[in-house]
Formats: sequence, structure tokens, C-alpha cells
Amino acid sequence: MSDMTVLIVEDDPSLREALCDTLSLAGFATKVASEGSAALKILEHNAIGLVVSDVQMRPMNGHKLLEQIKVLYPAIPVLMMSAYGTIEKAVTAMRGGAVDYLVKPFEAEALLEKVEQLVPSVQPQQQHQEMVAEDLQTRELVELARRVATSNATVLLKGASGTGKEVFARLIHNASERRDGPFVAINCAAIPEDMLEAILFGYEKGAYTGALKRTAGKFEQAQGGTLLLDEISEMSLGLQAKLLRVLQEREVERLGGSEMISLDLRVLATTNRNLREEVAAGRFREDLFYRLNVFPLTLPPLRERPRDIMPLAHFLIQRQLQPGQVAPTFSEKAIQLLLAHSWPGNIRELDNLMQRTLILNDSQIIDVSDLSFEADQITLAPPKTENEALNHGQLTDDLKSVEEQMILDALHSERGCRKDVADKLGISPRTLRYKIARMRDAGVAIPR
Repeated sequence: MSDMTVLIVEDDPSLREALCDTLSLAGFATKVASEGSAALKILEHNAIGLVVSDVQMRPMNGHKLLEQIKVLYPAIPVLMMSAYGTIEKAVTAMRGGAVDYLVKPFEAEALLEKVEQLVPSVQPQQQHQEMVAEDLQTRELVELARRVATSNATVLLKGASGTGKEVFARLIHNASERRDGPFVAINCAAIPEDMLEAILFGYEKGAYTGALKRTAGKFEQAQGGTLLLDEISEMSLGLQAKLLRVLQEREVERLGGSEMISLDLRVLATTNRNLREEVAAGRFREDLFYRLNVFPLTLPPLRERPRDIMPLAHFLIQRQLQPGQVAPTFSEKAIQLLLAHSWPGNIRELDNLMQRTLILNDSQIIDVSDLSFEADQITLAPPKTENEALNHGQLTDDLKSVEEQMILDALHSERGCRKDVADKLGISPRTLRYKIARMRDAGVAIPR
């Protein structure tokens, strides 16, 4: 199954959750939005493989969203759906660039069939992703990664969100004897806890409501290759015990099944937490920690490897260009500003900034006025001085800080119970999970 994310855009909360659950059970990572404008914000910050969008939504409907996606993200396929399906609307959607059209109500199998056709099983751009390593620290880590790749040892990649842990995981896979096998990644923080077990271990038809057919889990999908357990520290203690058994016995049993399936794969794991502290606090099993921590690699934040910043910026710009398009160069002041920035979001933040820069820049020189460090504050008249650029987005940062503090306070007062926190804040549990994931990506420590 693909590790690309499917974005579901639907204004009906119940249907939105049902669609998300259907795709999650089938092994797809998902994100959700209630209308077009919210979807565009998600597309700006996330790698999306497919958009599944309703037509009738407000304030931005599905046809308007489709138009925007075709301009801003032409490579992303869009599957439209509507309860008011007519031949005319289907033709309009297809002419607008939609790859297909579903008329509500439709069976879950019909959705899965379309999604499986449209989402590639491997992301070609990541299959042999280039490693940018100019800083001495990064070069040393690359050398260590290549050396451990020749063994079958379990590697624990540690570091803040956005430091490139998955890129290093792919480097280890591509430098190993398993390079011709599959590389399967699963983000343990992005999947609801009650679904993660089924997605990891697989399930038989009828094992769960919505289990429409026998489905291999991520362990089976990674046979002969490498399985990456991304953000392993977000896994519940109960599931940690089951995972430990699978790692020790090298065999897995599908949910609802009775057959033990032998495993031949390598396991890598990542975490943005200090697992020793998590063990001491009783939130992570000590035996699982030692099972994973055979060969630890710690990736420093981007601000601590400054010689990587400009090579990465050039690489990320080049990756966004169309064939035949010439990459712009950076002015000296722009370079100084990039090197002076603290990069709390690390490489992911730099990638987002470079994408925005290409949109704002209208010449072959990227200057300070083209660098918008706060996506929510983009205007048609970006800052013209270095001081203005540094102060850009201060109000939005303040508002975000207030919201983040409210969530952190609620997590503390409700002792981490997500359901009680959502009730206290007056938002849905799914919205809370989304906001917590965004905070975690920004480097905010989330209490358990």
C-alpha cells in the first residue's frame, strides 16, 4: 500500500469521518478538511498524493478547489464526489481536470477501488531521494548510516520533527542488501490508535466493522525490504507490547486470523522524543526501547548544521522547477537572512519557505522581499526591508501561541485524555488530533 496521504474534503462531519476510517483501515494515511480553503492550507504544508473532494461546500466549493489545485499543484490527482451527480456535473469536473467522479451514495469498495488506482504504491521522487550533506556533522551521519546499512541491525533515528529522519531511513534502505525490496513507512502519530494495530498487523475480512476484505498489514507489505515505524513514541503501551512480541518472534498474525506469518524484513524507527525519559515516565516500554535502540543515530536541528542551509535551499528550489525552467539565485542579503533564521521547523520549514518563495518571486534573483517566513501572512506586498521580514507574521504567531497554550493547559488539566480535552475546548477529537500533530511538527512538546 502507498505511504502517500489522501486528503478528504467533505463538509458533512459524519461522512468525512466514515471516509477517513474506510481509507485508514485500508492502510492509507489521511488528512481531512471541511471545505476548499481549509484544504488548500493543508496542501501547502503536506505531501498529498490524492484529493477526494465533495462538490457542494461553502465557502469554497469543490469546483473552485479543483481550479486552484490544477494551478498550484497540477501533479496531484483529484477525485470528485457529489450527492447531486449528473452527467453535466461529471463532464464539468472532468473538463476541469478531475481524474474521476463518484456519485453519492457509493459503496466503500467503490471508493477503495478508485483510490487504489489513483494513488501510486511507491513515490518515485522519494525512491532514490538525493542526500544533501555539506555540513561536517551531516557528512559524519551519512557515513554512519551507510556503514550500518550493510548490517541487518535495527536503527533508531532520533531528532526533532523535520530534521530528515525519513530521508536517512531511505538512505539506509537504499544502501542495504534489501534495496530491491519494498520500503514501507507508517506514521504512528497520524493514525487513530484504534486503527493502528489493524494497519500494522493486517486483518481478515469481517475482523472489524469496515473490514471488507483480507488486507495485509505493513509488516507483510514490507517482506524482503524495510519497515519504518515513524514517531514510534506515540504508540500506546498496549500496542507496544504486541509490537515487541512481533519483533522478538519475527512473525505476525492478522487480526481475526489464526495463521502465523513468518517475517523477513528490517525495522527502522524514528522519534522526536527522548525515549529514555519516556521510559522513566512509564510511557514507553523499556524492553521495546532496547529492542529498537540497537544502533541509534541522532540528527541535529538545521540551525546546528548551517553549511547545509544554502545547499538544501538550492536543492529544494530545483525540485519545484518545471522542465527547462532556470533556477533563480539568492541575493547576499537573502542568504544572510536564511543563515540567521533559527529554523524551528527545520528542513520541512525550509521546504515550505522555498515553495512560497517561488510563488512570490518574479525575477531571477531571490531577495529578502521574496522570503515569507509565515505562510498565514502572505500578502501581495511582502516586506521590503530585512527588519520587516524578521517581524513578519508576529500577530499570527501570537494568536497561534494562545491556541497552543490553551491546548497544552487542557491536556494537563485533563491528564492527557484526548476525548475530555476535545470536549473542554469544544472541538471534535479528530480536529484535536490534527492540531496536536501540527504542534508536534512545529517542535512543541506534547504531554502524554
